[in-house]
Amino acid sequence: MNNILQLKGRFEQRPNASRPGSPKLPKGKSVSASHLYELAKQLERILAYWTKNTDINGALVSVHYKHIVAKSNRLKILLAEKGKTPTDSIRGAKFVWEPNDVGEEVQKHVFTHFVSLEAIEKSIEVLNQTASIIEKQYRGSVNSEIIEELGKKSKYNFAEVPKTNFLRTVVDGFYVEKFDIDRATEEITEEAIITIYQTGVDTKRLLSKFGINIVDERILDGTTLRLNPDEVKLLYNNASYLIAMGVTDFSEISKDDMLDVYEDVQDDFGLMIPHPTNEPVIGVIDTQFNEKVYFHEWVEYTNLLDPNIPLSKKDYEHGTGVSYIIVDGPHGNPELEDGCGRFRVRHFGVATYSGFSSFTVLKMIRNIVASNRDIKVWNLSLGSRLEIKPNFISPEAAELDRIQSEYDVIFVVAGTNVPGGVTKKNMRIGSPADSLNSMVVNAVDFKGNSASYTRVGPVLSFFHKPDISYYGGDGTVYTDKMVVCRDDMGAAYVTGTSFAAPWISRKLAYLIYIMGLSREVAKALLIDAAAGWNRKDDVSHRIGYGIVPKHINDIVKTSNDEIRFIMTGASEEYETYTYNLPVPIVDNAHPFYARATLVYFPYCDRNQGVDYTSTEMDIHFGRVVTKRGSTTIKAIDDNHQSEDQLITLYEEDARKMYRKWDNVKHISEEIKDKRIPRKAYDTGLWGLKINTKERLRKRKDPLQFGVVVTLKEMNGVNRIDDFVKLCLARGWLVSRLDIENQLDVYAKAEEEIEFE
Repeated sequence: MNNILQLKGRFEQRPNASRPGSPKLPKGKSVSASHLYELAKQLERILAYWTKNTDINGALVSVHYKHIVAKSNRLKILLAEKGKTPTDSIRGAKFVWEPNDVGEEVQKHVFTHFVSLEAIEKSIEVLNQTASIIEKQYRGSVNSEIIEELGKKSKYNFAEVPKTNFLRTVVDGFYVEKFDIDRATEEITEEAIITIYQTGVDTKRLLSKFGINIVDERILDGTTLRLNPDEVKLLYNNASYLIAMGVTDFSEISKDDMLDVYEDVQDDFGLMIPHPTNEPVIGVIDTQFNEKVYFHEWVEYTNLLDPNIPLSKKDYEHGTGVSYIIVDGPHGNPELEDGCGRFRVRHFGVATYSGFSSFTVLKMIRNIVASNRDIKVWNLSLGSRLEIKPNFISPEAAELDRIQSEYDVIFVVAGTNVPGGVTKKNMRIGSPADSLNSMVVNAVDFKGNSASYTRVGPVLSFFHKPDISYYGGDGTVYTDKMVVCRDDMGAAYVTGTSFAAPWISRKLAYLIYIMGLSREVAKALLIDAAAGWNRKDDVSHRIGYGIVPKHINDIVKTSNDEIRFIMTGASEEYETYTYNLPVPIVDNAHPFYARATLVYFPYCDRNQGVDYTSTEMDIHFGRVVTKRGSTTIKAIDDNHQSEDQLITLYEEDARKMYRKWDNVKHISEEIKDKRIPRKAYDTGLWGLKINTKERLRKRKDPLQFGVVVTLKEMNGVNRIDDFVKLCLARGWLVSRLDIENQLDVYAKAEEEIEFE
């Protein structure tokens, strides 16, 4: 088998040289004066309401678009404040499914802005003035040809509105269906976590106006609050327009099916494990840990619950079983031997078996990670019985995403199970399995079929979750289940996504600690290995990209006819690229199939609703083509986004075809019976280009990314040595990731030095 290659070299950086042109309508489209007049009347009604209701020192205005809109097609002049763009005032975003002009139900964007009354007044004025010009000069309607011609000509004779403002108002009006004040309608009668829109008033002072007085301990990140049922009712009755999102706070653990101990097949675990030395440490946040188990020396346990809370035997079983798999899982499950060895565990008990307050755990998790900076991999096998909401990320998932964008850590999260007694088909996953930066794991049985208890994605109707699947057991007999040790009574037989996730934590920890890889590359390697060459889009959203191979060798090594290499970099400008990858040529052609996986950890903003990820990385990988002095990449997935040529690509299509705004990109050529080598162009080189766009604001710091590329020789020939020589000749530093060498390096690095 071939080892993975690590390529180190220079990525070039280039800012975006293109500048937005004159505002234009889509070809063949038009805007009527009557539509602009109607938008102005809607804003007049909204202005009248907020003139009377002054609690928030401004106005919340929801902009309903006709469909999903790209950033470039959102408001440019309407609702703009002086010296700012309308983007700066966005406080939330969601999707609605409503009929379009021809009666077809389509997905539409809705953005909520917080603006001054003056901004509304100016918008009303420019809408009326623009509508008047259209009515008088263009017989009540302007089309795309008129707007394009006006943009080209310097001659413009309408003094009421400057030309740029006129064009922007027409284009804004085309995409906007209506303006409104949206109100929360879902009734929550229990203790809840409520997120309110950011306004011009301090949260505690604002809530006090409605008779709600809370302390700082019940406020998270300024606008997310823990309210009791009476407070929730007050807020809904008096200020439903403030509520951006709300979820019930009390979330029960998704109980995994645990069979009784089988007395006749008990393992004598205690004779089989040595004392721990310098093995890597994985963090576990779960229910409590039973210190009577045979592997207790390998686990450093901290109970973070109030000591006055009584604990029963049940409160220790789930967490102990999870930590067992991380420490010594292959011992009881030899068919899942992964070659990763044993790991130490730092176990934090944050919950009981019966349930826990999500809000309390949210605060605990941040403190736990901040106080244990040496831990890179965290296992979280707790989950909510409730389904995620279609229009916003759960508070728990948002906190995990925020932590992972701030710290160099990765969470492995169980995909959650269908609770006992629930018969709903295709039940959506529960929080925090909607965390985008985390590695979310669903379960399959030992035959590779989706387990009967699995729940489904996607998240925000778009993002692929779960990411991957692994073996979690299923079936009615104990031989179909997972073996764990949860007390001093012997083996227990369990099933659940909770027990699939720690196997992935083991693999990630091996890649990060032992192999020395970044979390970006480690996550990309697992996804790439799970997807393989035969991946089909998982329309059911149960399996994710695929099932991760059992043994670590099948992840860090490839077959002899494959070349797999990894690259890491940081996006500092709009474009990060290299056109310097020398893929071997045979008879003037490249006899390879190719696939690539890109992973990055963007900053995420829950207040932006469905527009949750703030950064988009768009990957182009393929042969380098030079035409008329211009160098481009002929991407293996035919990706033409961000290229100089004029193409029409709607936002919905960019999301479906190229996973726009997703923080995982996996592109792959299909292996076919007829093998046709790819033509080698003039240079014979391949290239990798990543275009980075920001949704809200320019990033201050470079954003790290990891890329895994696999090339498969069409005729089964091993060409890895040729590739290495070509890379060295072009200035790349090439190292082979050899497991034995990396184990030696890790052991030396962890040795304690004694000074005499």
